[in-house]
Amino acid sequence: MEKESGRVKSIFVYPIKSCRGISLSQAPITSTGFRWDRQWMIVNANGRMITQRVEPKLALIEIELPSEAFSESWEPSSDSYMVIRAPGMDTLKVSLSKPRDMVEHVSVWNWNGSALDEGATAAEWLSNYIASQTRATDPEFANGYKTMFSDQFPFLLISQGSLDALNKSLKEPVPINRFRPNILVDGCGPFTEDLWKEIKINKSTFVGVRLCSRCKIPTINQETGIAGSEPNETLKELRSDKVLLPNKKPQGQIYVGQHLVCKDCSTRDRGNVIQVGDPVHVLQQVSSTAEAAA
Repeated sequence: MEKESGRVKSIFVYPIKSCRGISLSQAPITSTGFRWDRQWMIVNANGRMITQRVEPKLALIEIELPSEAFSESWEPSSDSYMVIRAPGMDTLKVSLSKPRDMVEHVSVWNWNGSALDEGATAAEWLSNYIASQTRATDPEFANGYKTMFSDQFPFLLISQGSLDALNKSLKEPVPINRFRPNILVDGCGPFTEDLWKEIKINKSTFVGVRLCSRCKIPTINQETGIAGSEPNETLKELRSDKVLLPNKKPQGQIYVGQHLVCKDCSTRDRGNVIQVGDPVHVLQQVSSTAEAAA
């Protein structure tokens, strides 16, 4: 009998890469991550992605999708829109119907490919593009899987226990939106998700591929768009590669959360849904955080 190791507390998707996320009670799973997660990306004139790393004010852009968009079988019509809001800006409505114009040389880190152009109005507002192609995940860690515009892998899981443990070490606690997970799990101990090699939520099996090394985004207040030094300074003391991998030369990395791929989503994009409250069953785990971070 499978042992329950926690329950899904929250689910998040980030329709536009590096903009504000949406909290959901359920989310359909596809082979590239949750449906609508990082389906769009803001790029510069050269097609390079623009993120909070260089534009912290992206944290203030709010996204609204039709509530029915997160139903398993829903398909957009000509009257379906994504609504985008930001301080001091008029509301932008982007049709969810597939655009016709293609652009080349859109890039995410070392990946370069094509995307669909949302048109002049959206370009004027934030040079927004919708993905038309998927990217292969790093074959060293997850061979044969794909994602959209997320940095590395389709899903990111963090536990409430990890956040609570970190906040006990901070003068000012930080909310979970600093870490931009897709799945927040409650009911397990701090950083136990580090060890999860294979988990099952509802009918879907996820494989933990590597711990998530964090950039400066956790230091950006998602309500104000202003960056500080925490929680990364504290994480350097608690969750750095120097601490977690004492037998390896430090690379200056800090880790929070576990990257996942969906093991049984590669051949079918329908029929897989997880909901808030779903139990999380650990099917396989590694013996140490050092093994997970290696």
